[in-house]
Amino acid sequence: MYDFRYSANREKTNAEKYTLREELFGTIDVEPVWVADMDINTPTFVLEAVGERLKHPIVGYEEVPESAFNAQREWMKEQHGFEFSLEEMFYSHSVVASMSVAIEAFSKEGEGVIVQTPVYPPFFHSVMNLDRKLIKNPLKHNSNGEYTFDIDDLKSKIDKNTKLLLLCSPHNPVGRVWKREELESILEICLQNDIIVFADEIHSDLVYSPNKHTPFASLKNAAEISLTAIGVGKSFNMAGFAMSSVVVQNKNLHERFKKAYERVHFAQGAVLSHVAFEAAYKHGKKWLIELREHLYLNYQELDKLALEYNEFIKVTPIEATYLAWIDCRAMGLRDKALREFFIKEAKLGLNAGISFGREGHGFMRLNFAVSSAKMSKIIKQLENALQNRRKQLE
Repeated sequence: MYDFRYSANREKTNAEKYTLREELFGTIDVEPVWVADMDINTPTFVLEAVGERLKHPIVGYEEVPESAFNAQREWMKEQHGFEFSLEEMFYSHSVVASMSVAIEAFSKEGEGVIVQTPVYPPFFHSVMNLDRKLIKNPLKHNSNGEYTFDIDDLKSKIDKNTKLLLLCSPHNPVGRVWKREELESILEICLQNDIIVFADEIHSDLVYSPNKHTPFASLKNAAEISLTAIGVGKSFNMAGFAMSSVVVQNKNLHERFKKAYERVHFAQGAVLSHVAFEAAYKHGKKWLIELREHLYLNYQELDKLALEYNEFIKVTPIEATYLAWIDCRAMGLRDKALREFFIKEAKLGLNAGISFGREGHGFMRLNFAVSSAKMSKIIKQLENALQNRRKQLE
Protein backbone atom coordinates (compact mmCIF):
# COMPACT_ATOMS: atom_id res chain seq x y z
CA MET A 1 0.00 0.00 0.00
CA TYR A 2 2.86 2.39 0.81
CA ASP A 3 5.87 2.99 -1.41
CA PHE A 4 9.29 3.30 0.24
CA ARG A 5 11.34 2.92 -2.94
CA TYR A 6 12.07 6.63 -3.26
CA SER A 7 11.87 9.72 -1.08
CA ALA A 8 11.97 13.49 -1.55
CA ASN A 9 15.34 15.20 -1.97
CA ARG A 10 16.23 17.09 1.23
CA GLU A 11 19.50 18.68 0.13
CA LYS A 12 17.98 22.09 -0.61
CA THR A 13 15.99 22.18 2.61
CA ASN A 14 17.31 23.13 6.04
CA ALA A 15 17.55 19.45 7.04
CA GLU A 16 20.10 19.13 9.85
CA LYS A 17 21.88 16.11 8.42
CA TYR A 18 22.55 17.91 5.14
CA THR A 19 23.08 21.46 6.37
CA LEU A 20 25.80 20.38 8.83
CA ARG A 21 27.72 18.08 6.51
CA GLU A 22 30.67 20.37 5.88
CA GLU A 23 30.92 21.42 9.52
CA LEU A 24 30.88 17.84 10.79
CA PHE A 25 32.66 15.93 8.05
CA GLY A 26 34.76 18.58 6.33
CA THR A 27 32.99 18.08 3.00
CA ILE A 28 29.53 18.05 1.44
CA ASP A 29 30.56 15.02 -0.62
CA VAL A 30 29.14 12.51 1.85
CA GLU A 31 25.81 10.76 2.16
CA PRO A 32 24.67 11.72 5.68
CA VAL A 33 23.52 8.68 7.66
CA TRP A 34 23.98 9.96 11.19
CA VAL A 35 21.19 12.01 12.83
CA ALA A 36 18.20 9.81 13.71
CA ASP A 37 15.47 11.00 11.41
CA MET A 38 14.42 9.26 8.19
CA ASP A 39 15.09 10.00 4.57
CA ILE A 40 11.60 8.62 4.02
CA ASN A 41 8.58 10.81 3.35
CA THR A 42 6.48 11.71 6.38
CA PRO A 43 3.12 9.90 5.94
CA THR A 44 0.56 11.55 3.69
CA PHE A 45 -2.19 11.23 6.30
CA VAL A 46 -0.14 13.42 8.64
CA LEU A 47 0.57 16.07 6.01
CA GLU A 48 -3.06 16.10 4.86
CA ALA A 49 -4.27 16.68 8.42
CA VAL A 50 -1.88 19.63 8.75
CA GLY A 51 -3.05 20.99 5.40
CA GLU A 52 -6.66 20.78 6.53
CA ARG A 53 -5.86 22.74 9.71
CA LEU A 54 -4.17 25.45 7.64
CA LYS A 55 -7.47 26.19 5.93
CA HIS A 56 -8.24 28.15 9.08
CA PRO A 57 -6.40 31.48 8.70
CA ILE A 58 -5.31 31.92 12.31
CA VAL A 59 -2.42 29.97 13.81
CA GLY A 60 -2.17 31.19 17.39
CA TYR A 61 -1.71 29.78 20.87
CA GLU A 62 -3.65 26.58 21.45
CA GLU A 63 -3.88 23.98 24.18
CA VAL A 64 -2.97 20.38 23.40
CA PRO A 65 -6.41 18.93 22.63
CA GLU A 66 -7.53 16.01 24.76
CA SER A 67 -8.20 14.14 21.51
CA ALA A 68 -4.46 14.20 20.68
CA PHE A 69 -3.36 12.73 23.99
CA ASN A 70 -6.26 10.29 23.94
CA ALA A 71 -5.11 9.08 20.52
CA GLN A 72 -1.69 8.35 22.04
CA ARG A 73 -3.28 6.64 25.03
CA GLU A 74 -5.31 4.35 22.77
CA TRP A 75 -2.22 3.59 20.68
CA MET A 76 -0.12 2.67 23.71
CA LYS A 77 -2.90 0.47 25.08
CA GLU A 78 -3.41 -1.36 21.78
CA GLN A 79 0.20 -1.61 20.65
CA HIS A 80 2.02 -2.08 23.96
CA GLY A 81 -0.56 -2.98 26.61
CA PHE A 82 0.33 0.16 28.56
CA GLU A 83 -2.55 2.10 30.13
CA PHE A 84 -2.45 5.51 31.80
CA SER A 85 -4.78 8.45 32.33
CA LEU A 86 -4.93 11.84 30.68
CA GLU A 87 -4.14 13.50 34.01
CA GLU A 88 -0.82 11.61 34.22
CA MET A 89 0.53 13.12 30.97
CA PHE A 90 2.75 16.12 30.25
CA TYR A 91 3.41 17.70 26.88
CA SER A 92 7.07 18.01 25.91
CA HIS A 93 8.81 19.14 22.74
CA SER A 94 11.48 16.44 23.10
CA VAL A 95 12.58 13.45 25.15
CA VAL A 96 15.92 15.12 25.88
CA ALA A 97 14.16 18.14 27.36
CA SER A 98 12.00 15.82 29.47
CA MET A 99 15.11 14.00 30.65
CA SER A 100 16.69 17.24 31.83
CA VAL A 101 13.55 18.15 33.75
CA ALA A 102 13.58 14.72 35.41
CA ILE A 103 17.21 15.16 36.45
CA GLU A 104 16.34 18.58 37.95
CA ALA A 105 13.26 17.19 39.69
CA PHE A 106 14.70 14.06 41.27
CA SER A 107 18.33 14.86 42.06
CA LYS A 108 20.51 17.65 43.40
CA GLU A 109 23.91 18.87 42.28
CA GLY A 110 26.55 16.27 43.09
CA GLU A 111 24.08 13.40 43.42
CA GLY A 112 24.38 10.33 41.21
CA VAL A 113 22.59 9.57 37.95
CA ILE A 114 23.16 6.21 36.24
CA VAL A 115 23.57 5.81 32.47
CA GLN A 116 24.19 2.52 30.66
CA THR A 117 26.83 3.00 28.01
CA PRO A 118 27.31 2.98 25.07
CA VAL A 119 24.26 5.22 24.88
CA TYR A 120 22.75 8.18 23.04
CA PRO A 121 25.11 11.07 23.97
CA PRO A 122 22.49 13.43 25.55
CA PHE A 123 22.09 10.86 28.33
CA PHE A 124 25.47 11.69 29.80
CA HIS A 125 25.62 15.28 28.52
CA SER A 126 22.37 16.09 30.34
CA VAL A 127 23.75 14.70 33.59
CA MET A 128 27.04 16.60 33.37
CA ASN A 129 25.45 19.87 32.20
CA LEU A 130 23.34 19.87 35.36
CA ASP A 131 26.36 19.17 37.59
CA ARG A 132 25.20 15.75 38.73
CA LYS A 133 27.56 12.87 39.33
CA LEU A 134 27.69 10.66 36.24
CA ILE A 135 27.62 6.95 37.12
CA LYS A 136 28.43 4.71 34.17
CA ASN A 137 27.05 1.19 34.21
CA PRO A 138 28.41 -0.21 30.90
CA LEU A 139 26.44 -2.90 29.13
CA LYS A 140 28.03 -6.33 28.85
CA HIS A 141 29.03 -7.30 25.31
CA ASN A 142 29.47 -10.97 24.42
CA SER A 143 31.37 -12.68 21.59
CA ASN A 144 28.21 -12.87 19.46
CA GLY A 145 27.92 -9.10 19.53
CA GLU A 146 24.92 -9.13 21.89
CA TYR A 147 24.47 -6.68 24.74
CA THR A 148 22.94 -7.24 28.19
CA PHE A 149 22.73 -5.34 31.47
CA ASP A 150 25.63 -5.75 33.89
CA ILE A 151 23.66 -6.17 37.10
CA ASP A 152 26.66 -6.89 39.33
CA ASP A 153 28.39 -3.72 38.15
CA LEU A 154 25.20 -1.73 38.72
CA LYS A 155 24.85 -2.96 42.29
CA SER A 156 28.47 -2.13 43.04
CA LYS A 157 28.13 1.50 41.95
CA ILE A 158 25.00 2.48 43.85
CA ASP A 159 25.24 4.43 47.10
CA LYS A 160 22.87 6.56 49.20
CA ASN A 161 23.41 9.53 46.87
CA THR A 162 22.34 7.65 43.73
CA LYS A 163 18.97 9.12 42.80
CA LEU A 164 18.10 8.37 39.19
CA LEU A 165 18.64 5.81 36.42
CA LEU A 166 18.23 6.82 32.77
CA LEU A 167 16.94 3.79 30.87
CA CYS A 168 17.09 3.63 27.07
CA SER A 169 14.43 1.13 26.00
CA PRO A 170 14.66 0.02 23.21
CA HIS A 171 18.32 0.86 23.32
CA ASN A 172 20.08 3.39 21.11
CA PRO A 173 22.62 2.58 19.68
CA VAL A 174 22.87 -1.18 20.31
CA GLY A 175 19.34 -2.00 19.11
CA ARG A 176 18.29 -4.20 22.04
CA VAL A 177 14.67 -4.77 23.06
CA TRP A 178 14.98 -5.52 26.74
CA LYS A 179 13.17 -8.67 27.83
CA ARG A 180 10.70 -8.46 30.71
CA GLU A 181 13.02 -10.37 33.06
CA GLU A 182 15.91 -8.01 32.22
CA LEU A 183 13.78 -4.99 33.06
CA GLU A 184 12.56 -6.66 36.23
CA SER A 185 16.17 -7.06 37.39
CA ILE A 186 16.65 -3.29 36.99
CA LEU A 187 13.34 -2.61 38.73
CA GLU A 188 14.23 -4.76 41.73
CA ILE A 189 17.48 -2.90 42.32
CA CYS A 190 15.87 0.52 41.91
CA LEU A 191 13.01 -0.35 44.28
CA GLN A 192 15.49 -1.55 46.90
CA ASN A 193 17.57 1.63 46.64
CA ASP A 194 14.86 4.30 46.16
CA ILE A 195 16.11 5.12 42.66
CA ILE A 196 13.79 6.81 40.16
CA VAL A 197 13.82 5.46 36.58
CA PHE A 198 13.42 7.76 33.58
CA ALA A 199 12.52 5.46 30.67
CA ASP A 200 13.21 6.84 27.20
CA GLU A 201 10.91 4.69 25.08
CA ILE A 202 10.88 6.85 21.94
CA HIS A 203 11.86 3.86 19.75
CA SER A 204 9.18 1.55 21.16
CA ASP A 205 7.19 1.37 17.90
CA LEU A 206 10.24 0.38 15.86
CA VAL A 207 10.58 -3.18 17.11
CA TYR A 208 11.12 -6.14 14.76
CA SER A 209 9.27 -9.44 15.13
CA PRO A 210 9.41 -11.66 17.15
CA ASN A 211 10.67 -9.13 19.69
CA LYS A 212 8.15 -7.25 21.83
CA HIS A 213 8.60 -4.00 23.69
CA THR A 214 7.70 -4.04 27.38
CA PRO A 215 7.01 -0.56 28.78
CA PHE A 216 9.01 -0.29 32.00
CA ALA A 217 6.11 1.31 33.88
CA SER A 218 3.87 -1.66 33.02
CA LEU A 219 5.90 -3.94 35.30
CA LYS A 220 4.45 -4.64 38.74
CA ASN A 221 5.19 -1.67 41.07
CA ALA A 222 7.31 0.08 38.42
CA ALA A 223 4.85 2.95 37.96
CA GLU A 224 5.59 3.96 41.55
CA ILE A 225 9.18 4.89 40.71
CA SER A 226 9.22 5.70 37.01
CA LEU A 227 8.54 8.20 34.24
CA THR A 228 7.95 7.20 30.61
CA ALA A 229 8.89 9.40 27.64
CA ILE A 230 7.12 8.52 24.37
CA GLY A 231 6.27 10.17 21.06
CA VAL A 232 5.77 10.05 17.30
CA GLY A 233 9.04 11.62 16.15
CA LYS A 234 10.90 8.42 15.34
CA SER A 235 7.93 6.22 14.41
CA PHE A 236 6.49 8.48 11.70
CA ASN A 237 9.47 10.71 10.80
CA MET A 238 7.96 13.71 12.54
CA ALA A 239 10.90 15.06 14.57
CA GLY A 240 10.35 18.48 13.00
CA PHE A 241 6.95 18.76 14.68
CA ALA A 242 8.74 18.66 18.06
CA MET A 243 6.06 16.97 20.14
CA SER A 244 6.24 14.11 22.62
CA SER A 245 4.82 13.32 26.04
CA VAL A 246 5.87 12.19 29.49
CA VAL A 247 3.76 9.87 31.62
CA VAL A 248 4.20 10.12 35.41
CA GLN A 249 1.72 7.91 37.23
CA ASN A 250 2.79 8.15 40.86
CA LYS A 251 1.17 11.24 42.42
CA ASN A 252 4.21 12.28 44.44
CA LEU A 253 6.56 11.95 41.47
CA HIS A 254 4.02 13.73 39.29
CA GLU A 255 3.99 16.76 41.58
CA ARG A 256 7.78 16.85 41.87
CA PHE A 257 8.19 16.60 38.12
CA LYS A 258 5.51 19.27 37.59
CA LYS A 259 7.35 21.72 39.84
CA ALA A 260 10.56 21.46 37.79
CA TYR A 261 8.58 21.33 34.54
CA GLU A 262 6.78 24.59 35.25
CA ARG A 263 10.05 26.41 35.98
CA VAL A 264 11.06 25.77 32.35
CA HIS A 265 7.69 26.92 30.91
CA PHE A 266 7.04 24.32 28.22
CA ALA A 267 3.62 25.86 27.49
CA GLN A 268 1.51 23.77 25.08
CA GLY A 269 3.61 23.47 21.94
CA ALA A 270 2.58 24.30 18.39
CA VAL A 271 -0.84 24.10 16.75
CA LEU A 272 0.30 22.10 13.73
CA SER A 273 2.19 19.68 15.97
CA HIS A 274 -1.00 18.85 17.86
CA VAL A 275 -2.76 18.02 14.60
CA ALA A 276 0.11 15.95 13.22
CA PHE A 277 0.56 14.04 16.49
CA GLU A 278 -3.11 13.05 16.62
CA ALA A 279 -3.25 12.06 12.94
CA ALA A 280 -0.22 9.80 13.27
CA TYR A 281 -1.69 7.86 16.17
CA LYS A 282 -5.16 7.63 14.63
CA HIS A 283 -4.14 6.56 11.13
CA GLY A 284 -0.60 5.18 11.37
CA LYS A 285 -0.97 1.47 12.15
CA LYS A 286 -0.79 0.08 8.62
CA TRP A 287 1.91 2.54 7.55
CA LEU A 288 4.10 1.57 10.49
CA ILE A 289 3.74 -2.14 9.81
CA GLU A 290 4.93 -1.63 6.24
CA LEU A 291 7.68 0.76 7.34
CA ARG A 292 9.12 -1.84 9.72
CA GLU A 293 9.16 -4.41 6.91
CA HIS A 294 11.02 -1.95 4.69
CA LEU A 295 13.52 -1.00 7.40
CA TYR A 296 14.31 -4.61 8.18
CA LEU A 297 15.04 -5.29 4.52
CA ASN A 298 17.49 -2.39 4.60
CA TYR A 299 19.12 -3.84 7.71
CA GLN A 300 19.42 -7.25 6.02
CA GLU A 301 21.18 -5.66 3.05
CA LEU A 302 23.72 -4.10 5.38
CA ASP A 303 24.16 -7.31 7.35
CA LYS A 304 24.68 -9.28 4.12
CA LEU A 305 27.43 -6.87 3.09
CA ALA A 306 29.06 -7.18 6.51
CA LEU A 307 29.11 -10.98 6.18
CA GLU A 308 30.88 -10.64 2.83
CA TYR A 309 33.53 -8.42 4.44
CA ASN A 310 33.55 -9.95 7.91
CA GLU A 311 37.30 -9.54 8.19
CA PHE A 312 36.56 -5.81 8.60
CA ILE A 313 33.07 -5.22 9.97
CA LYS A 314 30.24 -6.89 11.85
CA VAL A 315 26.71 -5.56 12.31
CA THR A 316 25.39 -5.93 15.84
CA PRO A 317 22.22 -8.09 15.80
CA ILE A 318 19.29 -5.68 15.79
CA GLU A 319 15.94 -6.04 17.53
CA ALA A 320 14.69 -2.46 17.27
CA THR A 321 15.40 1.06 15.93
CA TYR A 322 16.75 1.95 12.50
CA LEU A 323 20.29 2.52 13.74
CA ALA A 324 22.93 -0.07 12.89
CA TRP A 325 25.75 -0.44 15.42
CA ILE A 326 28.72 -1.55 13.34
CA ASP A 327 31.71 -3.23 14.96
CA CYS A 328 34.77 -2.10 12.99
CA ARG A 329 37.45 -3.07 15.51
CA ALA A 330 38.88 -5.72 13.18
CA MET A 331 40.00 -2.91 10.87
CA GLY A 332 42.62 -1.99 13.45
CA LEU A 333 42.07 1.75 13.10
CA ARG A 334 42.01 4.42 15.76
CA ASP A 335 38.67 6.19 16.09
CA LYS A 336 39.75 9.24 14.10
CA ALA A 337 41.16 7.12 11.27
CA LEU A 338 38.03 4.94 11.29
CA ARG A 339 35.84 8.00 10.89
CA GLU A 340 38.07 9.21 8.04
CA PHE A 341 37.73 5.86 6.29
CA PHE A 342 33.97 6.22 6.13
CA ILE A 343 34.13 9.88 5.08
CA LYS A 344 36.90 9.68 2.48
CA GLU A 345 36.68 6.12 1.22
CA ALA A 346 32.97 5.30 1.54
CA LYS A 347 31.77 8.91 1.32
CA LEU A 348 29.36 8.28 4.17
CA GLY A 349 28.78 10.47 7.20
CA LEU A 350 28.18 8.23 10.24
CA ASN A 351 28.19 8.79 14.00
CA ALA A 352 31.51 7.84 15.55
CA GLY A 353 30.97 5.11 18.14
CA ILE A 354 33.24 6.84 20.63
CA SER A 355 30.66 9.65 20.96
CA PHE A 356 28.38 7.14 22.72
CA GLY A 357 30.97 6.55 25.44
CA ARG A 358 34.37 4.88 25.48
CA GLU A 359 32.63 1.52 25.10
CA GLY A 360 31.91 2.67 21.53
CA HIS A 361 35.62 2.62 20.60
CA GLY A 362 35.97 0.97 17.20
CA PHE A 363 32.24 1.19 16.39
CA MET A 364 30.21 3.37 14.04
CA ARG A 365 26.45 4.05 13.95
CA LEU A 366 24.64 4.07 10.61
CA ASN A 367 21.05 5.22 10.10
CA PHE A 368 19.39 2.88 7.58
CA ALA A 369 15.99 4.62 7.62
CA VAL A 370 16.18 5.59 3.98
CA SER A 371 14.41 4.77 0.75
CA SER A 372 15.31 1.59 -1.15
CA ALA A 373 17.07 3.68 -3.79
CA LYS A 374 19.21 5.48 -1.23
CA MET A 375 20.00 2.25 0.62
CA SER A 376 21.32 0.74 -2.59
CA LYS A 377 23.59 3.77 -2.99
CA ILE A 378 24.84 3.49 0.59
CA ILE A 379 25.56 -0.23 0.21
CA LYS A 380 27.42 0.34 -3.08
CA GLN A 381 29.61 3.07 -1.62
CA LEU A 382 30.47 1.04 1.46
CA GLU A 383 31.11 -2.07 -0.63
CA ASN A 384 33.53 -0.18 -2.88
CA ALA A 385 35.44 1.15 0.12
CA LEU A 386 35.71 -2.28 1.75
CA GLN A 387 36.69 -3.90 -1.53
CA ASN A 388 39.48 -1.36 -2.04
CA ARG A 389 40.71 -1.93 1.51
CA ARG A 390 40.77 -5.68 0.91
CA LYS A 391 42.86 -5.17 -2.26
CA GLN A 392 45.29 -2.89 -0.41
CA LEU A 393 45.90 -5.59 2.17
CA GLU A 394 46.35 -8.49 -0.27
